[in-house]
Amino acid sequence: MGSAARDDIEFRSVTKAYGAVTAVRNISLNVPKGAFLALLGPSGCGKTTCLRMIGGFEQPTSGEVLIAGSGMNGVPPYRRPVNMVFQHYALFPHFNVEQNVAYGLRQMRPRIPAQEIKRRVGEALEMVRLGGFANRRIHEMSGGQQQRVALARALVNRPSVLLLDEPLAALDKKLRSAMQIELQTLQRELGITFVLVTHDQEEALSMADLVCVMSGGAIKQLGAPQDVYDRPADLFVADFVGKTNHIQATLEADGRTLRLPDGSALDVGAERNIGAGETTLAIRPEAIRLTPGGEPRGEGFAGTVTHRIFLGSSVEYSVSVPALGDFLVTADRSTDEGQLVEPGQSVRLGFDPAAAHLFPASHAAQPEGNTHGQQT
Repeated sequence: MGSAARDDIEFRSVTKAYGAVTAVRNISLNVPKGAFLALLGPSGCGKTTCLRMIGGFEQPTSGEVLIAGSGMNGVPPYRRPVNMVFQHYALFPHFNVEQNVAYGLRQMRPRIPAQEIKRRVGEALEMVRLGGFANRRIHEMSGGQQQRVALARALVNRPSVLLLDEPLAALDKKLRSAMQIELQTLQRELGITFVLVTHDQEEALSMADLVCVMSGGAIKQLGAPQDVYDRPADLFVADFVGKTNHIQATLEADGRTLRLPDGSALDVGAERNIGAGETTLAIRPEAIRLTPGGEPRGEGFAGTVTHRIFLGSSVEYSVSVPALGDFLVTADRSTDEGQLVEPGQSVRLGFDPAAAHLFPASHAAQPEGNTHGQQT
């Protein structure tokens, strides 16, 4: 009963298999009351299967799922204190807004009085800033408004947990950013637990207060967004959550000297939880300093800008460094380093070794030169 006081959702050694395919592997997870959890990972990682097991649309092959301390194995979706917002909203086009939001209430038994339904629908529409839209037809509404109707329909039943299955995927970038803020605000106002499934790391980091990174049906890292980004548990997390440059190197026996492919050495400090031998150094693009001019005797690594992407407040550069490969560098235009550098220009790159992460050499890293993880 101890978990019931603290956690809204608990997975106890949960596995889900579909025949010979195991989608979720022995996961244990605790989600505190009132948390905003993002399940983040590539397609096929098991995040949607976890969401569906919380909602009751799938049952564990083994292990147990609990909500508010009560076991949910075998409990159908309509008997769980959860509601779900689907990626494509699943609104009824022949109903107006009020009828869509009221649909779930009208199915409840014993029946809820009509006046009570009307009152609760009005409250739900006010929550999502759609007061006055009750009689509007669905086809007359924008994508963002339809998304809020779907939210109101899910919230009107007063769930303990709200499940969000990539609800912003169909929106354009500007509207998606606005809805991210609205969802955060709504979750804080209501104080109920939100569980978001997404493959978009920017969406997960910006919205959630707890991020669960998954791969191959297992949890790779669970923590606050800034911890997952700044202190990735392994090379997969470093690559998937944000963009990362790799350098294949060798950590010498003293545990602090990193020998790079060009023969140079970096002192990475002694407090590293990694043994000597083949190592992957990972460094974020924004942690690299780019200075115009590539004098051979200068500090850092001499390279040549091959590509430049102007992003308004920042600039991304691809820089080729002999023997080390290509680096992705992000420069903030509000600083002195933000002056534009032209492709073909010589530059020097430098970074604080304390900002770099070291991981045992693995198959996730490519042995030839430098690679940088892609934002997905």
